[in-house]
Amino acid sequence: MLDLPTRARVVIVGGGVIGCSVAYHLAHAGWTDVLLLERDKLTSGTTWHAAGLMTCFGSTSETSTGIRLYSRDLYARLEAETGVATGFRPVGMIEAAADRDRLEEYRRVAAFQRHLGLEIDEIGPSEMKDLFPWARTDDLVAGFHVAGDGRVNPVDLTQSLARGAKNLGVTIVEGARVDEILVAEGRHAGRVTGVRVGEHVVEAEYVVNCTGMWARELGEQNGLVIPNQAAEHYYLITDTIDGLTQDTPIFEDPSSFGYYREEGGGMMVGLFEPNAAAWQVEGIPRDASFLTLPPDWDRMAPFLEQAMDRVPVTHEVGIRTFFCGPESFTPDLAPAVGEAPEIFGYFVAAGMNSVGVLSAGGLGRVLAEWIVSGRPDVDVTGFDVARFRPDQLDPAYRAARTTEILGTVYAAHTPGKQLRTARDAILSPVIERLVEQGGYLREVSGWEGADWFAGYGVVPHAEPTWGHAPWFEAWSQEHRAVREAVGLMDMSFMGKLSVKGPDAGALLDEVSAGSVDGDAGVITYTQWLNEGGLIEADLTVTKLGRDRFLVVVSDTAHGHALDWLRRAAERLEAEVTITDVTQDLAQLNLQGPSSRDVLAALTATDLSTEAYPFRTSREIEVAGVDVVCARITYVGELGYELYVPAEDAITVYDALLAAGEPHGIRPVGLKSLASLRMEKGYRDFGHDIDNTDDPVSVGLGFAVGWDKPSFVGRAAALARKAAGPPSSRLVQILLRDPEPLLYHAEPVHRDGVVVGYVRAASYGWTLGASVGLAYVTGTDGPVTADWLAAGSWQVDVAGTLHDIDVSLRPLYDPASERVRV
Repeated sequence: MLDLPTRARVVIVGGGVIGCSVAYHLAHAGWTDVLLLERDKLTSGTTWHAAGLMTCFGSTSETSTGIRLYSRDLYARLEAETGVATGFRPVGMIEAAADRDRLEEYRRVAAFQRHLGLEIDEIGPSEMKDLFPWARTDDLVAGFHVAGDGRVNPVDLTQSLARGAKNLGVTIVEGARVDEILVAEGRHAGRVTGVRVGEHVVEAEYVVNCTGMWARELGEQNGLVIPNQAAEHYYLITDTIDGLTQDTPIFEDPSSFGYYREEGGGMMVGLFEPNAAAWQVEGIPRDASFLTLPPDWDRMAPFLEQAMDRVPVTHEVGIRTFFCGPESFTPDLAPAVGEAPEIFGYFVAAGMNSVGVLSAGGLGRVLAEWIVSGRPDVDVTGFDVARFRPDQLDPAYRAARTTEILGTVYAAHTPGKQLRTARDAILSPVIERLVEQGGYLREVSGWEGADWFAGYGVVPHAEPTWGHAPWFEAWSQEHRAVREAVGLMDMSFMGKLSVKGPDAGALLDEVSAGSVDGDAGVITYTQWLNEGGLIEADLTVTKLGRDRFLVVVSDTAHGHALDWLRRAAERLEAEVTITDVTQDLAQLNLQGPSSRDVLAALTATDLSTEAYPFRTSREIEVAGVDVVCARITYVGELGYELYVPAEDAITVYDALLAAGEPHGIRPVGLKSLASLRMEKGYRDFGHDIDNTDDPVSVGLGFAVGWDKPSFVGRAAALARKAAGPPSSRLVQILLRDPEPLLYHAEPVHRDGVVVGYVRAASYGWTLGASVGLAYVTGTDGPVTADWLAAGSWQVDVAGTLHDIDVSLRPLYDPASERVRV
């Protein structure tokens, strides 16, 4: 008979390493009225068979790197606090680069992670051999040695975290399977009320789903999308090998699909094969504990052979254990973390993608902070559980994507690589034209978007590369068409929300930092802030009529923005109807100095600057179709965004191309969208701005209605503004050398000192070199134009420093004269 309380402030469901870490960190934050429920025994899901690597190298995410560094530090000191050993040993780790592509990637990663405090040394093949003499290193290009990385015992670590939580008052109950998370439904959003364990109900203000490979099915009960899928994961352990000890470094060679470390005097050879196998797509058995799976020898033999060839001694000794067990993976290889969309108090920490142990400490801290303070203190835009889509729950989707996504764990991340499985989930209304025009398609949040165009009837081709590629010529021509003539972009993937009702204007004005409830027929660029004055969304709000609005947000922030608005409507008890109309409306962007002439040929509406000034948005007729036409731009030119009923999109698209032919119109892809907006310094939430930023520090203070009497986050925003110039700013940088390419995470130096890094970048065809947005911090005061001008600036590209120009103002058309002509 279970002895369960009737109430707890927080109930954590799942007793693996993640759940125990959340409990531990909540307790350290002072929240001890916490109940952790484990259906069987702690670690019985996937934690018990984890490989126990505690490695930090390999990420260009500040959040991921910070999570791992924190975890490593915690595991080193946890035993002293709890009296329970974690098995952490900082034996060091060597990451092998087997080719020039991986060397370029790892040098970029190393430069970035050194800036964040990770100790990394690039070493040669002979030095790798000295550190790990069992490996064949003569055909390797280089290695990256992290002396402080190491290994940990996953079961001991979990028990140590559990002991630390219990010592502070947390209750942990094993053998208590949660059958249901209870939610009280509201008009716009629900609220968690507790959990049901058999016939027993435990009331709670917060519930945390840490159920690992069961998270998807538990979440689905409440309409939550957590599309993680279990897959087979393999490792073997050899018999004893002379000289191999617990202090032997970890060795990884992704090109051979393997990682290698000592285990019981033998060698563990772990595998991340390129073609994986999903397991139990129909659902994970609820009573599965300490589970091992029958290995598929035929499928795994080629990958195992290649992994063992890297360390030949593994062929010469016996195999003690050949293990196959389940690990769960998400469709984009990022975890599912955060408060569940439209359910107050329901949090998720799942989908760890085989890095749960090495992430658990930091992730538990982040989630505890999120629960206690109401918001995270790190950038979570890439982890937010709200990013997922219902179609990703489909069994066929999960089965197909999982076979490929596990293989990307050890794949090279050369620019241009993309996933090929589970594609065509959502098709643009004009996809037929994109294909006919030779569009090189890539996935955009489930949509198929054209990156660039090879030409009518031409099949596009591109090889991944870190350098300049042949298709850059097509990209540059599209970019220049927008700057000099006119281009047509399909951006139907953008999120679109219809907001109607008597409280629509008041609701949107309260959540928007800018004033959006003025005259009808105006589009407003604005941010949504939280109570801390930090950015939660970056979008446009169009007032179509007294009680009718259209909100447009980027594809990556679509789910979060919809959730944010519905939560606000619930809190304010607003009389509104919020409808996701993303797939009902195509978005066709006509941009460039000739765009007015093209559009004027298809409408009777007066488009002159006097009659249709910048930020005008009206419902007009174009080519016989009623559309919403907003005079706005994301590329820095005169232009229009047309919101067209999906069924009429082809008609309008074709008419625009025909009318634009005398003006040199071109279909324009997403690579040009990136390069054009980057030259103009336009921001992109989730890429170069995120939930840790405030409007002033990222140059968006102009979009805030400082005189508004009320908006969410107003007090905090005003306090920051009153404090004077910020100590950190988002700045634009431009390489002086036209050859090197910036992508993301390149460290920025001022007078030889690293002061920040590039958050997003592209090639600037008008400016003549790579251009990016970098977040930098002042060394002796605020970041001002004078401070920027007084320094000597460089950017680190794969270990080589290059001179750059730095500016607070856009380097292209700084006065924005071109958009208002």
